[in-house]
Amino acid sequence: MLHKRLLVCQSNCKRAALETRRTCSPPPRTTTEMTGTLPRFPTMPALLSSLPRGVNPPSLPRGITMPSLPTLPSLPSMPRGVTIPSLPRGMSLPRAVAMPTVSQAHRRLLQDCCSVLDHQTPGGLCGCCWALRPRYKRLVDNIFPEDPEDGLVKANMEKLTFFALSAPEKLDRIAAYLSERLTRELNRHRYGYVCIAMEAMEQLLLACHCQSINLLVESFLSTLRLLLEADKPHLHILATNSFVKFANIEEDTPSYHRSYDFFVSRFSEMCHSEHEDTDIQNKIRVSGIRGLQGVVRKTVDDELQVNIWEPRHMEQIVPALLVNLQQHTHTSSDSPAEQTEVCFRELLGRAAYGHINNAIRPVLMHLDSHGLWEGRSFAVRCFQIIMYSIQSQHSHLVIQQLLGHLDANSRSAASVRAGIVEVLSEAAVIEATGSVGPTVLEVFNTLLRQLRQSVDYELTGYYDNAGKHKTTSTEEKTLQDAVIKTIGSFANTLPVYQRSEVMLFIMGKIPVPGIYPALGSPNAGFEGSRMIQVMLLKSLLQVSERYESSNLLTALPSSFLEPLLSFTLMEDPEIRLLVLSILTSLIDRRQNAARLNTASVEFDVSVLELKEDRCSRQDNLFMRKHAQRLYRHVYLACKEESSGRSHYQALFTLLAVLSVELANEEVVVDLIRLVLALQELALSNQECLSVFNRCGVHAVCAAFLNLLSQLGPTSLLHQHIIQVIESRQKDAPHLLPEDVLCDEPRLPQGELKVDEALLFVQSKICEALTGSSYSAHAERLNTPYTPQLSDEDRLSKRKSIGDVVSLQIDMDPEYCPDAQQKPQTEQITFETLKNAIEDRGSVEEEERRKRMEVVERFQTAPFEEIAAHCGARTSLLQSKLDQVFDLIIRPPPSPSGHSPPRSTPLYEMKFPDLCVY
Repeated sequence: MLHKRLLVCQSNCKRAALETRRTCSPPPRTTTEMTGTLPRFPTMPALLSSLPRGVNPPSLPRGITMPSLPTLPSLPSMPRGVTIPSLPRGMSLPRAVAMPTVSQAHRRLLQDCCSVLDHQTPGGLCGCCWALRPRYKRLVDNIFPEDPEDGLVKANMEKLTFFALSAPEKLDRIAAYLSERLTRELNRHRYGYVCIAMEAMEQLLLACHCQSINLLVESFLSTLRLLLEADKPHLHILATNSFVKFANIEEDTPSYHRSYDFFVSRFSEMCHSEHEDTDIQNKIRVSGIRGLQGVVRKTVDDELQVNIWEPRHMEQIVPALLVNLQQHTHTSSDSPAEQTEVCFRELLGRAAYGHINNAIRPVLMHLDSHGLWEGRSFAVRCFQIIMYSIQSQHSHLVIQQLLGHLDANSRSAASVRAGIVEVLSEAAVIEATGSVGPTVLEVFNTLLRQLRQSVDYELTGYYDNAGKHKTTSTEEKTLQDAVIKTIGSFANTLPVYQRSEVMLFIMGKIPVPGIYPALGSPNAGFEGSRMIQVMLLKSLLQVSERYESSNLLTALPSSFLEPLLSFTLMEDPEIRLLVLSILTSLIDRRQNAARLNTASVEFDVSVLELKEDRCSRQDNLFMRKHAQRLYRHVYLACKEESSGRSHYQALFTLLAVLSVELANEEVVVDLIRLVLALQELALSNQECLSVFNRCGVHAVCAAFLNLLSQLGPTSLLHQHIIQVIESRQKDAPHLLPEDVLCDEPRLPQGELKVDEALLFVQSKICEALTGSSYSAHAERLNTPYTPQLSDEDRLSKRKSIGDVVSLQIDMDPEYCPDAQQKPQTEQITFETLKNAIEDRGSVEEEERRKRMEVVERFQTAPFEEIAAHCGARTSLLQSKLDQVFDLIIRPPPSPSGHSPPRSTPLYEMKFPDLCVY
């Protein structure tokens, strides 16, 4: 029974639809139409009366009546004999015919009818009658005004919003219909209605709850894609603003099917806009930047969304931002550069540990492809933004990326390498703690390797192996200065204990010709090794300048101090000057060296405001352990003929810092003995010193004694010093630093002759110290200071430190007696092991003679012969060790007379990891 009723209802609906179409369709053309009469539209009562039985018309709201459609007046008849030609078959007049005699009210009525018919779906009862359309469509249609300039109808928009919130299941259909209306208006170029539709969708998005927002998002994003694909800039800006509002909405419901790839690509393209109008171009670029910022906000914290940190996305986003950061300046808050910096900082601030590399790599690629390392300013600015934006615990990843990029560009031009190094230096300064990360020594190893490569390029003149790309000494020196500065910047970020390790590491990297030739380039030769030594010592000076340690025993351990002092014996004056500066900076813990960097006899300690403190127990232990070594190298440095003005200034500063930082009664007396010995050195005719060297030594002695006499000793000592200085000012000004250690020294003609009255007298100094706290040590002044000369100090010329160090090792096997093979039955004693390892003779004179012959051999023999001796000595030592091990692991004799099988030696056994010893 129910089935029959459904069939009857269906047939009635079809019959009503046919009647409606027949009634609404224009009648056939008649003679009346040909004479100029317009067709008559059916009235609303006629339409309602034609409905089939059982179909009731919808009721209207209370207070609203259906107006009757007025009939249009007929046109006047045509004159007799004049007829209107008929139209060809298949052609008909349009529904709305604009006749000049039709009134404005009638024309408006026709337009309203056409607009109603435009919104219908093809066929069906509800499409014909506006009142029978779904309510959500009627609500959507009502928000559009007659004139788009009037804007959104707010009252109707509130009704639509209330309906959407009351029936959230209709949201998807509301959004789809809004998208349909927007697409239709966009195709008809009615951009005012397009803006109204977008405003309505935005209000619905903002009003809907988080649980139901997914019903709107798909239609909303598809609409934005449509607007972004259009060729109108104002539509791009409109779509971007809508997307930014959507991005600021926090969603609680996950979405598994959204994709933002199109938006990343389109917004990045907008950032590269080249519109002919500058204002429009800036607006488009700003919109693109804000769109990228919205994409980042929407996706970066949601693991279910697309991974914005993937390289394919970062390679689009980062270059788009850098282009605007480079080409524009900060003119206003809405400029592309300002918006770019905000977006870039937000992007980097949200980067986690695993995303830093993907964000930094496009920056390096962009700077490479556009040649921006050479300008340096933009590259430095980019990485300043990066270092200030990322989380502090991730900053060492940026440093590692830059170091790896520096190694990758080792064959690039010097300007490119210098730009990368300068960026490294600035990045290290920004991040004061933790910027180097766990691989501290690897950072310095990379920078030192760049120094060695730069020296090779400077010597060869090319920065590639093929010899096609030339470089200049000026460019390479600029790079070397940048690397040295960067080493100092990195060292300043480290704690004190790590700086000590870095200094030892750099000291171990200094090439020693003849001993460690592999540390330098095989093609560099002597000059290359010297240049590398200078570069590494400058790096060491950068590290030591800001090194602060309360304990000199840890700041200057023997493993560091001994090789450093050995450099003071080299003939190269630049190397000796660097060593003196390094020693001064390490000993000067209270920054007094800046006040004492110029030798003068006019110093007044009360004016200098020197920072003094009582010598600690650790300082006393340091001086007892290393004082004689320091004095000896100061004495030997004064004997160098190649010393200049800067060397004597550095010697004075070193002695002055020693007296201020580490002075006690014993140290003061030893320093006075050293100065008196230097005075005797300048007077001696046995040393081949020039007049300038002798005057320089006298000037240093005078300036230092004048300072030392004001720091602690009695006034009698100060009076004697002042008396000698006044005598020199009157009779021999060339013995004072003001006349010698200046740009144009005034030296005497001929040989230097010094009267007794112009010298500091040891007896008067000893007498001045008697009766004071220094009297216990004053007797030591009666014993002239004699440096504890070792074998390496007796050499007259030292071309490199290799000549010094090699003297300490006896490498010639022919002067070493062969060790006799011990019988297997010999008892193993301590003397047996000692003789097997050392195997020394008992005659000291013979040993001394052999050593001197070895010294002469190392001075005169070629390098190949010395290397052969080293190899022979190594083989001899290995054979002796094998002999010792054979004695140790010899199995005990067997009672049966048969030798037991040889067991595995103890040093060859492999113990398990968890073995308990």
